[in-house]
Parts: sequence; structure tokens; C-alpha cells
Amino acid sequence: MTTRTAGPAEASVAATLALTSLTPIVWGSTYAVTTEFLPPDRPLFTALMRALPAGLALLAITRVLPRGRWIGRVAVLGALNIGAFFPLLFLAAYRLPGGVAGVLGAVAPVFALAFATVALSENPGARKLFAGVVGVFGVALVVLRADAQLDVVGVVAGLAGAASMAMGTVLTKKWGRPDGVGPLTLTGWQLTAGGLFIAPLALLVEGAPPALDAEAVGGYLYLGVIGTAVAYWLWFRGIARVPATSVAFLGLLSPVSAAVIGWVVLGQALTTLQMAGMAIALGSTLLGQAVGAPKEPVQPVPVPAGDSSVALGTETSPEKVLTLT
Repeated sequence: MTTRTAGPAEASVAATLALTSLTPIVWGSTYAVTTEFLPPDRPLFTALMRALPAGLALLAITRVLPRGRWIGRVAVLGALNIGAFFPLLFLAAYRLPGGVAGVLGAVAPVFALAFATVALSENPGARKLFAGVVGVFGVALVVLRADAQLDVVGVVAGLAGAASMAMGTVLTKKWGRPDGVGPLTLTGWQLTAGGLFIAPLALLVEGAPPALDAEAVGGYLYLGVIGTAVAYWLWFRGIARVPATSVAFLGLLSPVSAAVIGWVVLGQALTTLQMAGMAIALGSTLLGQAVGAPKEPVQPVPVPAGDSSVALGTETSPEKVLTLT
């Protein structure tokens, strides 16, 4: 009997997935931070505060702007991953019990499988389809309560948010990045585009910003820096290196993380059924990963000259990036 040892490429994929999994684990804290520290009934303002300051800060650091066809692509990706997803996420969080919102978010891997079949010509296979369905069941065991009440607007928002994030993940994989542009720059582009998409909606629907106390400021700083800038950088980095559907399945870790945070930080009890659901969700996450390593390393999408990005002050790619003087 021989034991197969994982090669360097497979080990690299496993390491990438492990690092990327930190993102949904951090995202699991969103519900607790929202309900404990942030102003009530302000989903659009909360989404704006999470996205735009972080995006502008990353733009100031990277000093690179999209150009050419990437202006349109960034607008689409920013709307899907940030501009639509954030408001829908917080709307579901405000209008639904956290458990129901978590179950709806767990449908994202199933949406990603469908979108990847069309956009990436990937065959999801029975294993991933089974993992997606079982993952939703496992999350339901973790977060649903017998007295959970459904709100139609909240349910629609939760499902639409899951679909938006899944499509954004798949298109991020399909389009890649301009030559010479890293995941930190792409993160800044999308957060800024998404924040600019949210800003007028927040002003029109919710009016002037609310007064913020120290707890709210701390909550927004945490969501903006850790839960958004750092988390999305890891997320987009992972999408560039492994299959998009594999990254999407990591999202099942978010409601599991939320349940653990509720138990450790908020003193919420965990039942045997919930722990069984955690095991099922974790098993589905592993089952939804690609077998083996990619046959070819992922390369940046080639972009014709003059169709990449504009650097503000520093030169990052002499062939694809123009320097302003």
C-alpha cells in the first residue's frame, strides 16, 4: 500500500484556500457587529461606510486607476460584489433573524455553480451540486430557530445578495486583472466603484447620516479595515489562483463563524443539532473544493496596449500603465 503525497502545486492550492477561508470567517462577525454596535435601520449608510472609505484608502495606497474597457468592468464588478451586495446583505440582516439571513447567504455556492457553467464553461459535476445542497442544509441546522419569522422583503434581499456575490465572484475569475495590477489594486477599484454606487441611494432613501457614538465609529472601522479592505483583498487573491466555485464554497464558513462568535462573545448557547450542522457545513466546504491542482498556473488576462490603468504618481508596469507627471 502506497501513500500519495501532495505535490507542490496542490500544496499551493491548499494554502491559498486556507488563507482565503479567513475572509468568510471574518465576515461571520458582520451580524454581531451590526446588531451590537451600529445605528439601527440604516442598511444603506452602513454599506456605504463599509465600502467607500476603504476603497478610497486603497486607491491612495496603490495610486492606480482603471482605464479603457476596465472602467466598465470595474463598474460591473463593483456593483455586483459591493454596490448591490452590501445593501442587500444589511437589508436582510436588519429585516430577518440572523439565522434566516445566514441560510439565504449559504445558497451563494449553488448560484456560483450555475453562473460558472455559463460564464466559464465549467461542468460543476454531481459532487459539487451535492455539496452545495448539503451545505445549505448544514447551515440551516446551525442558524435556524423554530420561532424564526420570515419577512418577504428580507428573503428577497438575502437571495438577491447571494446571487449578486456569486455572479461577481465568477466574473472576477473570468475577467482576471489587467497586466501589472495586483489584487490590492483590484480591491480598491471595486470598493470605490461600489461605494459610489451606494452613496446616492443612501442619501435619497435614508437622508442625512446619523450621529455616531464611539461604539459605532469603532464598528465601522472594524468592518471597513478588517471586514472589507483586508478580507476582500484575500478574497480576490484567492479567486485569481483557484477555481471560482471553490472560493464560493468557502462562504459556507461565514454562518458557522457567526454561530461560534455568538456562542463565545454573546453567550448564545450551541445545541447538539447546531454542532452537527457545523460539521455538515464544514464537510460540504471541503467536498466543494476542486480535486487536485490546476493544470496550468493562472496568468493575468492580457490587455491590449492603452487598455489597462493609469498610475497616479508611481510607475507599476512600464508597458501597461501610464504615469502622470
